Amino acid sequence: MTTVYLNGDYMPMEEAKISPMDRGFLFGDGIYEVIPSYSGKMVGFGPHIDRMIDGLAAIGINCNLSHADYQQICDQLIAGNEGDNLGIYLHVSRGTDTKRHHAYPDNVAPTVYGFAFAIPDANVPDKGAIKPYECSLTQDMRWKRCGIKSTALLGNVMHFQKGHSEGNGETILFNEENKITEGSAVNAYIVKNGKIITAPLTEQILPGITRLILLDVLAKYSDIEVEERAPTVEELLDADEVWITSSSKEIAPVTKVDGKLIGDGTVGDVWLAAQTLYTKHKYEY
Repeated sequence: MTTVYLNGDYMPMEEAKISPMDRGFLFGDGIYEVIPSYSGKMVGFGPHIDRMIDGLAAIGINCNLSHADYQQICDQLIAGNEGDNLGIYLHVSRGTDTKRHHAYPDNVAPTVYGFAFAIPDANVPDKGAIKPYECSLTQDMRWKRCGIKSTALLGNVMHFQKGHSEGNGETILFNEENKITEGSAVNAYIVKNGKIITAPLTEQILPGITRLILLDVLAKYSDIEVEERAPTVEELLDADEVWITSSSKEIAPVTKVDGKLIGDGTVGDVWLAAQTLYTKHKYEY
């Protein structure tokens, strides 16, 4: 049985109900987070909740839950569900109105929902053990506020579906300037001559928590050079290594994009160094 959280109560998932007039259902009017946990230990809890609070403020949802409140919810969901490796999904919508109207309603209590789900084991820093990704490539057609982790994910879903329908695990996106932004549900990186290149934090990409942790770990504990700029599509296809990151994927190597081998088609040494450091230090965040 899966135990979920809904507006202050814990219950079996099949008993959880929201109104069809909830604005999260009608408009995708809400913010969400996914926090990974391994053997009960969460990765990046503080940054994840900071990002959720920032997202709620950006769209004007007043939710009075504190870091301690979210911590209690996450701990209860981890304790109340089976599995050593769990993702904790947290979702706050604007709440239920009496009518369908585009303008933000006044005096509506937000809907707060959370559940746990199984995620893969953490990536092992072993070139022979990691399963690399193959990705599709397409122009980014989403809205221009990607820094807000909105529950309105149709654009991301359609991009992900393109990769899925082509037999790939992700889709990497490029903008109107032919520069790589991110993926449908990941941040993206290239490695060239030992240097990591990834797009800077703009409204064209989500400020990923794995990205934040990775770049901080590399800055503190390695001499690997990192350049924050958006690489071109040509640079991506000519890279020595390509990676994608997310909370459930950690740092995942990509060996083929749009049918083209990346480098020699094998997992690279810079990925190994980065994943080794990330594995060692991720619980510090």
